[in-house]
Amino acid sequence: MDQTTKPLLIPPQFSLYAEKHEIFELYQRMLSQLIIHKPDEPLQFLIDFLRKDVNSPAILVFGPPASGKKTLSQLLSKKTDAVLLNQNSLIESLPNNMKNEFAEKIKNMSLQPNDWVKIIKHRIEDYDCVRKGWILESFPETRPQALALLSNGIFPKHTVVLTGEDSMLIERAAGKRVDPKNGDIYHTTFDWPSESTIQNRLVVPEKYTEEDLFQRLINYNRHIEGILECFKATIKKINVDQPKGDVFNQILDYVSRPARSQAPITPRILLIGPYGSGRRTQASALAKKYDIVNVSISNLIKEAVANETVLGLAIKPHFHRRSPIPDSLVVPLLVERLGKLDCVSRGWVLHGFPRNRDQAETLERNGFTPNRVFFMDIPPDSIMERVTLRYLDPITGERYHMLFNPPPTQEIRDRLTQKANDTEANIRTRINVFYNNVRHMIDYYEYTGIHVNADQDPNTVFESIESGIVNPIPKSYDETS
Repeated sequence: MDQTTKPLLIPPQFSLYAEKHEIFELYQRMLSQLIIHKPDEPLQFLIDFLRKDVNSPAILVFGPPASGKKTLSQLLSKKTDAVLLNQNSLIESLPNNMKNEFAEKIKNMSLQPNDWVKIIKHRIEDYDCVRKGWILESFPETRPQALALLSNGIFPKHTVVLTGEDSMLIERAAGKRVDPKNGDIYHTTFDWPSESTIQNRLVVPEKYTEEDLFQRLINYNRHIEGILECFKATIKKINVDQPKGDVFNQILDYVSRPARSQAPITPRILLIGPYGSGRRTQASALAKKYDIVNVSISNLIKEAVANETVLGLAIKPHFHRRSPIPDSLVVPLLVERLGKLDCVSRGWVLHGFPRNRDQAETLERNGFTPNRVFFMDIPPDSIMERVTLRYLDPITGERYHMLFNPPPTQEIRDRLTQKANDTEANIRTRINVFYNNVRHMIDYYEYTGIHVNADQDPNTVFESIESGIVNPIPKSYDETS
């Protein structure tokens, strides 16, 4: 393509399609599976692989005795709809031929690592595990078992490790009770059932004396570090010395986040916030660090008017009257800019547009779907403090703020001027208009929108935005709750 012949516009649909359908990740997964399994029939293997849900959960849950790993695994299984597996359920689900094969070893509790791998592999290849994913609780128990899993191509996407002080775990274990009817677990202090019929039938678990627990803790601590070394790329440690709901929310937040992709990504970022929220500052910082194009709708309008382009001449009367500019003029201006080579190849950060849901829908209809949307949340009082106290030195062009960056001398203070729009009444009007519109945009960007506390210093706000860019957007499990 010859860039010298005419302005080069690359259809944004090219990169959008590849990103939407995860083409790069798909090739990466297919290649890795071929290398791991080395099938005799690679084409048929790939066909079968493509029929699977590659986004289904594959989670390991570890924790010392009395850490609540069983209860939390059950909650996680219910929330994600993934199949919960443990050693007992794996053995119970064995087909008769495999039960006969391992009968003696099961009876003597002498199953070897490769035996367990064969059992697990058979189970996770069943239709329910392939379709829904799986959660494996309290296994592997030793490093050889962990290595056997990996050598047979069984890789978890997330590994949850529950932690806690031994003294706390022993104290917690004293209150543990089990319902013999269904195996549900309760606690005399933290999770006591409300129904008296359930209360009356609860029993203390077998082999749950302080001495038994102490020995189990020693055994767990002896093996856990060797196990975790095998899964260190996927580990998240969570302290269980806090309310169960808080622990579960941390687990769910972690397993909802896909692993970081190595796929090349073209940032398409929206910064949505009220006047005075710092959008311009953050957009400038992002553009500088990531070499993406800083697209300001107000600057585009000013450039078009100054250059007297066709659109600029149509916009000029509205611009000088300070009246709202119709979307029919603004949208073509924006579409032209976002479709240029630098925006398509390097990415962009857009601020000042969209201002309402209709504009957001128009942006997407024109093929410019953002892959990160940040809502910059800030209280109205903070906006008033930021905006109404800022001034400009007309001689040097230096900006000052009477509270955060006051002028150094009285002479400078006396000549400062303020933007005509920065009056309190005008700012309050703009704030009200923004908040009337933003709730509809929050609904529109429900699954891609990220809220950032903009009422902080610019560096902290930038770090929050940067974290939202480099980390994948969490998967939503609301539909399965």
